[in-house]
Amino acid sequence: MSINVSFFLVLMMGSLFLLSCEAQDLKACKFDAIYQLGDSISDTGNSIVEIPPAFHSRLPYGETIGKATGRPSDGYLMIDFIAQSAGLPFLEPYENPNSKFTHGADFSVAGARAMSAEDLLKLNLDVGFTNSSLSVQLGWLKKVLSTVCNGPKDCQEKLKSSLFMVGLIGPNDLMAGLFKGDGIEKVKTTVLPAVLQTVIDGVQTVISYGASRVVVPGAYPLGCTPSLLTTYSVNKSAAYDSLGCLKDYNDFFAYYNTQLQIALENSRKANPNVIIIYSDFYSATQSILDNLSTLGFKAFRKACCGIGGEFNFTPTMQKTCGAKGVPVCPNPKEHVFWDGGHFSHHANMVLAEWLIKEMLPQLHCSA
Repeated sequence: MSINVSFFLVLMMGSLFLLSCEAQDLKACKFDAIYQLGDSISDTGNSIVEIPPAFHSRLPYGETIGKATGRPSDGYLMIDFIAQSAGLPFLEPYENPNSKFTHGADFSVAGARAMSAEDLLKLNLDVGFTNSSLSVQLGWLKKVLSTVCNGPKDCQEKLKSSLFMVGLIGPNDLMAGLFKGDGIEKVKTTVLPAVLQTVIDGVQTVISYGASRVVVPGAYPLGCTPSLLTTYSVNKSAAYDSLGCLKDYNDFFAYYNTQLQIALENSRKANPNVIIIYSDFYSATQSILDNLSTLGFKAFRKACCGIGGEFNFTPTMQKTCGAKGVPVCPNPKEHVFWDGGHFSHHANMVLAEWLIKEMLPQLHCSA
């Protein structure tokens, strides 16, 4: 081996060592627990307790990790990678009777709305297949925390090393308004303010329980999902962006995110001693779409698991992912979306890395 080659290898090894030393993750925060509220984007197994025959209770869901866990993906979710980054075990689902909650808990339920069934009915909206709204999940959280601490002052002290994730939750409410047939503008003026208020009230409730570090995710660009693209492909007047996503719907969810950030700023002013972080799911997803090939993806509007049409999705139970005879792509890692609206294991990993990098400086953790 020549001296020049040897020097080059030493230089490369030194660079790799520096990169590994400089790499940061959530271990710097020394979290001892994470508490997650939300919908299917973070459901680690609650919905399959409520509905055991659900398709995501069995393969091909979970095929990338060799087992179905109740997660709506071929593998793990963003919250799993966040917990891993913090050096914690995966969060146990609250509704699983075998869960111990030694390092937090996951209260998320697939299909969950932010608003209660009563409030949804007031707006003539479908309540969905689960009653596990944000208020129900907050009740579960209160019950778990009662085993950790006793009263607001005690909880404020004992929860200093806990991270609270309020969401993603709310888009299911908004979609209920859209699927009902109400136009975007009507949903924007009726449903959206009610959803925002519910989420902000939920944040305040979590703070009243003793939380000092709260993360609130915004919506991702659902106008790029196979389910919405299929649903609205019959609308000849639909506008598409440069990536072939539904422009008006993505603009709508971006508007929701803007309003959420304004509301969270007001929450920060009302709670100056609490760190409240907006987690930008929208930009994280957009970063994938802008760097598909670099990240190893080959498809983003087409579901890996599904059948039918341009986007590999058919909105019927008989032809959705997990139904008998519905095929799965040979390499889920190449797809952003696993099924009609949920991310693949690989996409969840990439999204989590982006979000952790964004979140870490705002958490003010010492190394």
